[in-house]
Amino acid sequence: MNINSIIAENLKTLRTERNLSLGQLAELSNVSKVMLSQIEKGDTNPTINTLWKIANGLKIPYTSLLEQKEHNTCMIRKIDLNPQVAKEGHYRVYCYYTNTPYRNFEFFQIELDEGYSYKSVGHSKKSEEYIMVLEGELTLKVNNKIYTLNPNDSISFPASNQHIYINSGKGTLKATITNFYPA
Repeated sequence: MNINSIIAENLKTLRTERNLSLGQLAELSNVSKVMLSQIEKGDTNPTINTLWKIANGLKIPYTSLLEQKEHNTCMIRKIDLNPQVAKEGHYRVYCYYTNTPYRNFEFFQIELDEGYSYKSVGHSKKSEEYIMVLEGELTLKVNNKIYTLNPNDSISFPASNQHIYINSGKGTLKATITNFYPA
C-alpha cells in the first residue's frame, strides 16, 4: 500500500472515531476542509507540516497517520520505505517505527541536503525530541538558542515548539530522530 493510501485510511478512521466533521477537524488543525478531504481520498501528497498540524489537532503522534499494522518481529530496510519529502525535496524523512499503543515513540532517519534548512512546526504538548547526527553537521535552532552537532553528537529538547534544522556542513546531513510521547 502506498503512503498516501495509508494516510488517507488512517485520517478517515481517526476523524470518524472522534465523531469529527471535516469542518471541525479543519478548525482543530488549522488545515482547510478541502485539503483534509483531498488527503482522506488519497488525492494529494500532504506536506510534513500539514501532517504535523493534523496530528496536533487530533492530539496524536505524527506517525499515527503513517502507521501500518505490525508483526511481532519486523525488519525494516530503508530501501523499502517511502520517505515523506518536504517542499522542493531537500528534506526527507524515513519513518522506521511508528507510535503504537505499546510504543510511545516514533523513530526516523532524516536527510537534509547541503545548504538547506527545514522548519518544524513543533509536536504535541509534552513531547520530547532526541536527535543523533550520523553524517554531516547540524545546526539546530530551538527555544531561541542555537546548537551545533557533529557526527555521533546527540541532543534532546521539549519538542512542542517550532524548531529549525540547518545543514551547516558539507554534503548531505543524516541524523536519527526519536519523538517521545510521555504517558
